[in-house]
Amino acid sequence: MRSATSTDWVASLSPWPEEFGLETMHALLDELGHPERTFPSIHVVGTNGKSTATRTIAALLHAKGLDMGAYTSPHVAGWHERLDTDPESFESAVASVRPAAERLHATQFETLTAAALSEFARRGVDAAVVEAGLGGRLDATNVLEARVVLLTNVGLEHTEVLGETREQIAREKLAVAKPGAIVVLPDDEWWELMPERELRIGGARETAEAFLGAPVGGEPEVYLPGRFEWRGPNELRDGAHTPEGVDWLLDRLPRTNWVIVASILADKDVDGMVERLGRAGRTLIATRSSNPRALAEKELAARAEPYFEHLESHADPTAALRRARELGPVLVTGSLYLLADLHGAE
Repeated sequence: MRSATSTDWVASLSPWPEEFGLETMHALLDELGHPERTFPSIHVVGTNGKSTATRTIAALLHAKGLDMGAYTSPHVAGWHERLDTDPESFESAVASVRPAAERLHATQFETLTAAALSEFARRGVDAAVVEAGLGGRLDATNVLEARVVLLTNVGLEHTEVLGETREQIAREKLAVAKPGAIVVLPDDEWWELMPERELRIGGARETAEAFLGAPVGGEPEVYLPGRFEWRGPNELRDGAHTPEGVDWLLDRLPRTNWVIVASILADKDVDGMVERLGRAGRTLIATRSSNPRALAEKELAARAEPYFEHLESHADPTAALRRARELGPVLVTGSLYLLADLHGAE
């Protein structure tokens, strides 16, 4: 039986392939008439900050008069957030690729990526900024001939897929840079990995300038749910999901007496994260997001015990948030999937 909506259908798909590779993605785009070839693109890879960088690049180029597409993941407010559109347009975009995706047994991320590229082609965008999902070399987004590639940063994550060292992970991410692409790096650490590319140092602004071939001005206000998002004066939500992401968050917190609500995926550096979160407050309410890879709340609490004075565990994220609000100012973090689960909780 077909799902009532294509949005419900894509939500039901497995996000993980049986094995990583691009064969299905190439076949899917071939059936769709290769929409990715109808517009120039910018590819954003890295460990942290990809979504914000993607939206910022798109905003900078939009301010210069370009009609831009932007594709990010995961989402917090709803599936439509990934295509920076409304729910109705998202539904139509997924419906347009659904028959081919079903025939080819595409994964959720392959389907979403194809939907985004097809929607951008249908709209006739001047350019699109596309965020990679996991790594780069074998990611479904690595079907682009991107004019510019931005690497935001490199941390240890998904080591079972990407490699055990930061250099191995950097190589996997930078493998999306095709011959002729300009590569924008955060610093000179990975310079030697790109010997035959034009290299620049910088971030979103430098990437937009590399694409445009001219300076860009202004400071666009980019809002993404779950990225340093204040819910009133005493509740902050941020999707920090690596130790480096928590370091970034710690540098910006206005206080250190938070009651922390956290869920962390089991394949992340859990110990590194909870050690750092212990610097933000002395109370942890451990919970478990709806993502099947989320660590069990009791195990999270046990691993965090050395770093907190008071710990509780609640399987239901809403119950965890309700309890935290009884105890003090609340910091919700550890996973964007947790923030998605709680997005409607006021």
